[in-house]
Amino acid sequence: MAAGGPGNQGRSEEDAEDVRLMRQVGRGDTRAFEELIQKHQALVAGTVARMLGSNSDVEDIAQQVFIRVWKSARRYVPRAKFTTWLLKITRNLVFNELRRTKRHAHVPLQSEPGAEDPPLKDEMNLAPDASLLELELQRTIEEAILQLPETQRLALVLRRYEQLSYEQIAEILDLSVPAVKSVLFRARSELRSRLSKYLT
Repeated sequence: MAAGGPGNQGRSEEDAEDVRLMRQVGRGDTRAFEELIQKHQALVAGTVARMLGSNSDVEDIAQQVFIRVWKSARRYVPRAKFTTWLLKITRNLVFNELRRTKRHAHVPLQSEPGAEDPPLKDEMNLAPDASLLELELQRTIEEAILQLPETQRLALVLRRYEQLSYEQIAEILDLSVPAVKSVLFRARSELRSRLSKYLT
């Protein structure tokens, strides 16, 4: 893949800034690389954590993602949003790790710093029993997500937690938009089945 490629026309200001930083990284600029890491570490680490369900692996896999970014910077062509490209790298490393370990994690996740989780109700305004039920439900949802097949799991994580569009998820997973909608439908159906006692 040759260096250069499409310009920044039509890109959001944030994505144009990412492309600018990547071009600097491609020239060996370590400060630009550090800035990219700072901007996107929460996205990468949060996605890895929700996929693997083990905080002990998150830092290592996230570090590998950014090592790939550094090594690929000279060949980077901004055909898609930078975050789409970044999450494709994340997807590949996470799927490799899942296949390598053949892990079916059951450990509930702790929220990653800076992760964009939908907020729980203000616990100070909940009665103790309601607060405990809310926390139990959140843990149960996380455990149920961890037991989904890997493609369903990543699609749901990207949609639920990162609030990506169907089009972005399709690019990340190398699927069509209708296929993504089908994957999400199956994932949500499985979650509803696993969470049925909370929905009655």
